[in-house]
Amino acid sequence: MPAAAAALGAPVAEATEEIAEDLVAQIREAMERIKGDSGLRWEFHTFRSDPYTGLVKASDDLKADAVVVGASEQAGHRIIGSVAVRLVKAGRWPVTVVP
Repeated sequence: MPAAAAALGAPVAEATEEIAEDLVAQIREAMERIKGDSGLRWEFHTFRSDPYTGLVKASDDLKADAVVVGASEQAGHRIIGSVAVRLVKAGRWPVTVVP
């Protein structure tokens, strides 16, 4: 099984990079439409990790004032705890959870 997982690593990493590039293009396009003199600034960062650890690292590295995450729709997260709940419980930043 580990060999099979390793074999999937390259295609998964490649797909992840493609998704990130697509997201950057979409954000750039949207910002060009609304920017004008708004003074809005944006940055796109990727972190390779589980979602909670990646968000904590990103928030710390970027000295975030707040964190905004989507609510989980998975039933298991009600028992184990979602990324959003874990971030709220960490109590390091104000966390806004959106549906």
